[in-house]
Amino acid sequence: MSAETHDPLHRYTPLQASDEPYTEEQLAGLRADAQTIIAKYPQKRSALLPLLHLIQSVDGYVTGRGVDLCAELLDLTRAEVSGVATFYTQYKRHPNGEYTVGVCTNTLCAIMGGDQIFDEVSEHLGIGHDETTPDGKITLERVECNAACDFAPVVMANWEFFDNQTPESTKQLVDDLRAGTPVAPTRGASRVCTFKQVSRMLAGFEDGLADEGVGAGPASIEGLKLAKERGWTAPGDQASAGDAGDSTGTTTEDTTSDPAPETGDEHSSAAQPGTDEEKDA
Repeated sequence: MSAETHDPLHRYTPLQASDEPYTEEQLAGLRADAQTIIAKYPQKRSALLPLLHLIQSVDGYVTGRGVDLCAELLDLTRAEVSGVATFYTQYKRHPNGEYTVGVCTNTLCAIMGGDQIFDEVSEHLGIGHDETTPDGKITLERVECNAACDFAPVVMANWEFFDNQTPESTKQLVDDLRAGTPVAPTRGASRVCTFKQVSRMLAGFEDGLADEGVGAGPASIEGLKLAKERGWTAPGDQASAGDAGDSTGTTTEDTTSDPAPETGDEHSSAAQPGTDEEKDA
């Protein structure tokens, strides 16, 4: 199938079964790590999301045997685990590449070149959305907003940012990843980790890279820079300064947010006196 005929839509494929059991060593490691994760939650079923990442850190995607293990450890049914695993796009339903390359094609990135990047990289790799190169290195995805619109068009490799991309720079990125050449993201960690390594970090085990690099680029903090230069403050800043009490010992009420509704009350977005909703009632 040529790149031009690839289906651009994300077809939600079922989880692939995995009848091969874990080795004793794999199972022992998974159970030990799972207990560390489960101990963080008052109700153990709440540990399902990180446990699914833990499964991916070993299997590379959510396998049938992984679903069975999660169900056993958390006293859930297989259907309950599968329902969560098939809901979130970070959980993969079939073997995934060593690097997931996501091209943002949401509105701003699309008009800034994201659609062209995806089309050219798709043709360059010979794969479409949610497909993997024959060498198992790259899985290509169209992704929704990466929350980096000020650097559009944005590409992510295993959820590390590559800002202000072009078709040429993204093709170089995937070529480097396939060749094993060290690749540094625009922001954050000094290197792109593998999908399995990232999955373990998402399961709650630190990789030691959290404090590397910068977390925000110049475009993201331009507003903060201008505010400091010009002495601008937000309405809530004064209230925050008075929380501990002023010189007379009085406190300042914080009016920057709506109070939480009392039991039985409706939220502030509900019908207000004089609105059409109240008249109709």
